[in-house]
Amino acid sequence: MKITIWSGLLVVMLAVVAGAHADVVTDTNAKAAEITSKMPGTPPAVRAMAIVHVAVHDAVGAITGRYPAFRAQVKAPAGASVDAAVLAATRTVLSKLVPAQQAAIDADFKALLNSVADGPAKADGVAVGEQVATMVLAQCAEDGAVAPNTYRPHTTPGVYVPTMFPAVPHWGKRKTWVMTSADQFRPGPPPSLTSDTWKRDFEEIKALGARDGSKRTPEQTAIAKFWEATAPAVYWPVARSVANAPGRDVVENARLFAAAAVAMDDALVAVFDAKYAYNFWRPVTAIRNAEGDARDPNWLPFIDTPMHPEYPCAHCIVSGALGAVLGIEVGNGPAPPLSSSSYTAGGATRTWVKVGDFMQEVAVARIYDGVHYRNSTVVGTAMGQKIGELAAKKLPRATR
Repeated sequence: MKITIWSGLLVVMLAVVAGAHADVVTDTNAKAAEITSKMPGTPPAVRAMAIVHVAVHDAVGAITGRYPAFRAQVKAPAGASVDAAVLAATRTVLSKLVPAQQAAIDADFKALLNSVADGPAKADGVAVGEQVATMVLAQCAEDGAVAPNTYRPHTTPGVYVPTMFPAVPHWGKRKTWVMTSADQFRPGPPPSLTSDTWKRDFEEIKALGARDGSKRTPEQTAIAKFWEATAPAVYWPVARSVANAPGRDVVENARLFAAAAVAMDDALVAVFDAKYAYNFWRPVTAIRNAEGDARDPNWLPFIDTPMHPEYPCAHCIVSGALGAVLGIEVGNGPAPPLSSSSYTAGGATRTWVKVGDFMQEVAVARIYDGVHYRNSTVVGTAMGQKIGELAAKKLPRATR
């Protein structure tokens, strides 16, 4: 996939700092989402976005005093530049967590700061952003994201099994942002293989999720291709659809993005806790090992199956967490149209009128992709919504 590097948004971000754009937070979010999407694996990228936005949240809060610190409380000099603080916090976190882009980030950050008028406000803003980011990074250094791979493949003595290890088996043991523990929202087990739910889900995904001979409609295939993407770059435009609505300001958006980011990160902690607790088989395994006429030894899913257990759906828990935060933010008022584009669908753009429509599309996409059963998508979405509601509560709205 093609991802624009930091310099690709230089002109946009210079305009932000100069005032041509309403909000430095939303524009630096776009850059951070693209940079972190180049990291190896979605869970580390989602974690990096959470660290970025907690740092931005606390830096903005320190300067404006409109909400309390979440993780890093510092005393900001009066008049410190919010724009400089946001840029400094973002740059500091990205430099630490995405070192492959270090040179480009450093060079472009200097150019960005050159557009902010020299003086105490600029210097103080940079100092606040760097101080807060360094504190948040230090707190996250021992959160369990880096751990030895002690996964034991399931086999009997002497019997060969594929030797590629599954993804992030340790992720469910990470420290959380707003949950009390990784298993706080762990669901009950997946359906019994003799249940009506299992029989329904098996037949549905066998028919709709196949690579060849599927009963998907062209629209369902388009949805499947779109949501093959999982990295931050496909999710954050949805959040920016709300953040860019008229009448919002940088402080409100710093808080909104922090709540969304920690919700999505905790959601992945929760889902990997459950995945490895239940170790439920993927459709390709179930269909190729079914009994009698239900077996199809040639069946393949529409996309490559992710390398971790099936239950619950990770994509669904992330969209549920984000959707809950956005739904609470919008409240009973009219929601702005939501939109995003996908690097797995040739840059195609999709739009949703309601937050619920967005969450539902992500869920059914994983059925059309051939990698998740319907029950798993329902359970995953519900888990995510609970985590999103908790995150919105833990990070209170900014005062006017």
